[in-house]
Amino acid sequence: MQPKTAGANTASSTRTAMSGNKGITGRCLCGAVSITVAGDHDPRVGACHCRMCQRWTGGLFLCFTAEASAVTVTGEVARYRSSSFAERAFCPRCGSHLWFNDVEEGGEPRRYELMPGLFDAARGWPLRSEIYVDRAMASIQLAGDHRRKTRAEYEAENPFIPGDMEGGLPAT
Repeated sequence: MQPKTAGANTASSTRTAMSGNKGITGRCLCGAVSITVAGDHDPRVGACHCRMCQRWTGGLFLCFTAEASAVTVTGEVARYRSSSFAERAFCPRCGSHLWFNDVEEGGEPRRYELMPGLFDAARGWPLRSEIYVDRAMASIQLAGDHRRKTRAEYEAENPFIPGDMEGGLPAT
C-alpha cells in the first residue's frame, strides 16, 4: 500500500520535471516482462511495512508511482487480487514482483505502484515516505529525513485490510 504524496507542490514539480524525459524501462529478473514508463511518474520511493506487504516481499515493500496512462507492459503477467480494492502482479516465469495497484470496479488500475528495483534509473531516487512504521520488522529500520506514518495514521486516511492480516489471511 502506498502513502499519498504529501505537499502537492513538491510532488507536482517533481512529476513535471520527470514527465519531459524519454521515459524509463524496467525488466523482471528473467527479462520476460518489461515495463516502460513514458510519462508522469514520481521519482521518489515509498516504503510499506504492513503485514500483507511483509508477506508478499519477505520484509519491505518499496515502490514509486506512475499514472496508468504512462505505463506500457510487455510480456505475460500474473495478477493476484490481494484485497477488494487492490491487485499485485508478478512475472509467472521468474516470480519477480512488478507492481501493486489500487483498482477500479472494472479491474482497471488507477495508477501503478511499481517496484523500483526493476528500473536501473531508480537506483539514485530518494526515499519519499514510509508507512506502517510501527509494524516494521526489527531488522528493517530506514534512516533519513522522510515522512513517516504509523498504522493508525495511515488507516485513518486510506483503504486498508481490517486487522492487517494478523494471524492469517484477511476476512473476505
